[in-house]
Amino acid sequence: MKTFKIVALQVIDEQKHAKNIPLTDGLIINKENEEGSWIIEAYVADRFQSYFESIQEENTPFEIRVIITHAANDPAPFTVSVHSIRPVKDHISVLFIGRLSKRRNEYLELLLDDLIKEGLSGEKLLREFKARMRMKQPVSKE
Repeated sequence: MKTFKIVALQVIDEQKHAKNIPLTDGLIINKENEEGSWIIEAYVADRFQSYFESIQEENTPFEIRVIITHAANDPAPFTVSVHSIRPVKDHISVLFIGRLSKRRNEYLELLLDDLIKEGLSGEKLLREFKARMRMKQPVSKE
């Protein structure tokens, strides 16, 4: 098994919109088993408890993206389910179980698509693309 710190988390909803979940802390474990399963723990403010409880009640796998180790890394897409939600003082620990969704990272294509949908073109498109690439700003997946 290999363990890494996560620095950013996004939940992708049914309409393929990305919801940024501010992390207090996070951890991801590659179980390195035949199923390719991963365990992801997100330590977030307790104001997200009802949000994650509603997702857990649906009992349907969903997509998340996490940035592992450094903010400059590309987001990694996972298909997960909520395994448990545990209160810890004024935070909650959300435990996800899942698998890496795709080996090929679509970040560049998704970023470009978002920028075009925002109406950018020409020099403005290029400048914003370069700026967001440096920041690895989360993108929508549609």
